[in-house]
Amino acid sequence: MKKKVCKRCKMLVEGNECPVCKTNQFSTNWQGRLYIVDANKSLVAEKIGIKSKGEYAIKVR
Repeated sequence: MKKKVCKRCKMLVEGNECPVCKTNQFSTNWQGRLYIVDANKSLVAEKIGIKSKGEYAIKVR
C-alpha cells in the first residue's frame, strides 16, 4: 500500500488528518523522502520551512 502525503505540508501521513497542518487533502503520487530529526538544528528544515520533526516527501503531485 502506498503512503499518503499531505498536499499542503508534504508530511507522510498514516491517518485521516495531517498532524502538522490539520488538513485532510492527501496524495499518493510523490517522490523522494526527507527525514527531519531535529527541526530546530536542521539547516535543510530551516531552508524549506519545516518546523516539526517527521518524514516528508520532496516532490508531491
